[in-house]
Amino acid sequence: MKLLQFSTSHYCRKIRLILGYKQLHYEVENLTPGLHLLRIKPLTGLTTMPVLCLDSGESIGDSTAIWQYLEQQYPEPPLLLADPLLNRQILLLEDWLDESIGIATRFVYYDYRAGAGKHLDTSWLSPIVVNLVRQQYKIQGAGVALARQRLAQALEILAPWQDSPYLVGDRLTLADCTAAALLTPLQMIPEYQDYGWLWERVQAVHGACGEPFPQ
Repeated sequence: MKLLQFSTSHYCRKIRLILGYKQLHYEVENLTPGLHLLRIKPLTGLTTMPVLCLDSGESIGDSTAIWQYLEQQYPEPPLLLADPLLNRQILLLEDWLDESIGIATRFVYYDYRAGAGKHLDTSWLSPIVVNLVRQQYKIQGAGVALARQRLAQALEILAPWQDSPYLVGDRLTLADCTAAALLTPLQMIPEYQDYGWLWERVQAVHGACGEPFPQ
């Protein structure tokens, strides 16, 4: 298998965590935002990353479709639990994190990268990529302010995570992998670095999945 990704994408990180958790061998191909369309649109018809290219020649786009495929084809260790009620919680968390909190993280992270966070990557390509992302997703003042509000609410909702190693149930699940991946970019931003309990949990998920945690 080969994972087509943006190296800094938190949605791509989600799939790397899941692949690592399931101990699956895969290769990575990093693409450049904008130019990635030439590579992935013929494969999936989509414009979003990540894309998982299977050995059969089939390609799967969208992180949700990818984890569903992996769970079906490689059920051990499972991403879900035996209890249907708990699985509903897991799937609700995954959808909320994907569709709201992951997007909010993107807005806040790239707003930071365009200003005080320019030092995170001083290469000549970095400001070009940051500007492309900001233009593509219309990352502007009002949207960033709303994203900060959503993240503040999310950290309140996820606060019970500090009292338990898992978001749902008694072992690592899709909910933990999704939260750990989609919140990771925030640890580079000073205002979120005081949430020690959060980064303890996020690093633990990375460790369980064999994925390096960015410093």
